[in-house]
Amino acid sequence: MFNLPNTLTVARIVIIPIFITAVIYRQYLFALYLFVLAALTDLLDGFLARATNQKTALGTFLDPLADKFLLVSSFILFSVYEWIPLWLTITVISRDLIVVIGWVLLFMITGNARIETVLSGKTAIALQLITLAVVLLSVNLPDILLPREALFAITAAVTAFSGLQYIYNGLRLADAL
Repeated sequence: MFNLPNTLTVARIVIIPIFITAVIYRQYLFALYLFVLAALTDLLDGFLARATNQKTALGTFLDPLADKFLLVSSFILFSVYEWIPLWLTITVISRDLIVVIGWVLLFMITGNARIETVLSGKTAIALQLITLAVVLLSVNLPDILLPREALFAITAAVTAFSGLQYIYNGLRLADAL
């Protein structure tokens, strides 16, 4: 069912290839605007779905998928451009792979596809979005010194912690059977 939250999620998915194209063609200011717009749709779609009681199965599936498309493509692209360190990209993508593989395994074991999000997971995604936005801002305003290295370390630490928390929760669920 299409409603405003789902429309925002689909809009985020549509923005992603335009954003990537903007970066590739060195339209960095436009890319920054697109990225911020995509990040705002991520904040708004979930908030609106809960506030207006418009949560749907489609939205539950598409929202995290849109997040992964935006984050993974951005981290890979930014690593290729050497705007962020490769180790950070590996940390982010490894965590996502671990969560997805864990979800598949839990589904195969339990038959249940529902995984509860954890605060550290939401915090990790927020930090990843902020990190990417700060990097794009620094590309557009190279004379402004932004605390990128510290942000990289904090983002990696929270991302790794959230991955460990998902692993722990998954093992607890599997062990409870």
